[in-house]
Amino acid sequence: MYASNALRSSKLVSWKPMGRLQQTLAGCVERSGVGLHSGKVSTVRLWPELSSRGRYFDFRSRSIPASVEYAQVSPLCTTLCMGGFRIRTVEHLLSALEAFGVDNCRIEIEDFGDKENDAEIPILDGSAREWVAAVEGVGLMVATDLDGKSVEKMAPHVNEPVCAWRNDSFVAAFPSEMVQITYGINFPQAPAIGCQWFSTYPLDNLVYSMQIALSRTFCIYEEIEHMRNAGLIKGGSIENAIVCSASKGWLNPPLHFSDEPCRHKILDLIGDLSLVAHSGNQGLPVAHIVAYKGGHALHADLARRLVGVDNVY
Repeated sequence: MYASNALRSSKLVSWKPMGRLQQTLAGCVERSGVGLHSGKVSTVRLWPELSSRGRYFDFRSRSIPASVEYAQVSPLCTTLCMGGFRIRTVEHLLSALEAFGVDNCRIEIEDFGDKENDAEIPILDGSAREWVAAVEGVGLMVATDLDGKSVEKMAPHVNEPVCAWRNDSFVAAFPSEMVQITYGINFPQAPAIGCQWFSTYPLDNLVYSMQIALSRTFCIYEEIEHMRNAGLIKGGSIENAIVCSASKGWLNPPLHFSDEPCRHKILDLIGDLSLVAHSGNQGLPVAHIVAYKGGHALHADLARRLVGVDNVY
């Protein structure tokens, strides 16, 4: 039901104490909204959890750990799949929980769609802003076990360079004393986006909330019909995405940042790499992570390489 308490062994990472205790939420919070791809409404409740339980989804009495073992390649989002049950678009929520140190959390999903084994996390405004507000609103507390004992939090430190790539796209992690992320994107078909780079150092919850969490998902207007014909973005709208036309530029300004698309990629990356986490420890590797034209599949590939695991869904 839960991830093993044993730290995953890999020559690429070393698990080291962070000098602080595992945390959880100080109370329950709830958010409801439409799923970006399904177009169906769901309600998500975030519950406090015991230490070493980690983060996991609770859907129709089934538990799916927020772990890379269960990450499934799917179009335009990250999906967790286990025992025939599927949770889509988990990356924004997990990004906020990882960044704010919500190490142990039961994520209960009440889905109102027509598929009994398929749920999707609400897209909300397309960013992680509302999840950050939910965490800040309820606050955090030290997580303890059934005996009231706390557990020291561990973090994965990258020992040597590791890279996942396809053609000219890549995501790499280099040894570093602190977490730093440098991300580049390139959309020559949409000059208003073009080539962008953004780097954050150091990455802490203040930097995350002010510079990353507000960045919304984006799309190219000329690609919308194709995506909808493929059964995607049924719940997409100008209320939960910024839309760029190849010829007309941004159709629903203003942007929160001039390089908002690039910053959103970092938001996604943090959520995807949070899947390295287990047993209430940190997921985001202590490394300088450099990415160019990456996406959810490449992010997950890097996570798997770091801890040496394969899919088991």
